[in-house]
Amino acid sequence: MLAMLAVGASAQSIPLEGLSFAKKIKLARAGDDTAQLAIGMHYEAGDQAEKDVQQAARWYREATLKGNIEAQYRLAKLISKGGRGLTADKVAAVTLFQAGAEKGHAMSQNELGLRYQNGEGIDVDMVEAARWFQKAVDQGYAPAEVNLGLLRVRGQGVPRDYGIAINLFQDAAKRGDAWAMNNLGSMYEMGWGVAKDLQKAREYYRMALSKGNKMAQSNLARLEAAGTSTATIAPEPDLRSTAN
Repeated sequence: MLAMLAVGASAQSIPLEGLSFAKKIKLARAGDDTAQLAIGMHYEAGDQAEKDVQQAARWYREATLKGNIEAQYRLAKLISKGGRGLTADKVAAVTLFQAGAEKGHAMSQNELGLRYQNGEGIDVDMVEAARWFQKAVDQGYAPAEVNLGLLRVRGQGVPRDYGIAINLFQDAAKRGDAWAMNNLGSMYEMGWGVAKDLQKAREYYRMALSKGNKMAQSNLARLEAAGTSTATIAPEPDLRSTAN
């Protein structure tokens, strides 16, 4: 099926990786925003420090005040969901995403689009969702290509256009996005924007599965078992996973 969308997580090294935690926190206390970002990431991940989202938010906030856009993005993600000692504030998160998006930060643009799409901290506005996804797409951000592609399939905020959706999914798949591969499998399974081709559908599901996409595993198993197409579009994205 055109699966419930998840923003793909990807491994990202912590800044100043060659330095010890002690040296990084010394730099952070001296006002180095890159070190402050790094310390926040250590606390958020529980890497070389006890996991503490409150401390993570504190250091992200310090770096954000110095104009570090990556820290601003991470702070927004953190306060959007909250955690132990940190109250969730979806409205404040939207404000931070908006600030980053307006500065051209692709991940913030994508997240702002998701907030408009799902009404998290802001009223639902599918046109605005599509607009912000497009801005991130223009920078080659694969998760936004998947998100905008799904809007094109559904005709939400933009006219329904399977051909454009296919192009978006194909571009994201070339960038290694597993959800794009899964969704291409669904397009071939259903014959949306392309000639129906169950063999190609299986191939794309297998590609997505090789990257750990569980929905592709379910789609492939169903297709293999039934030998017929029963793919459908999920009603809304799945935002449970963490963006880069």
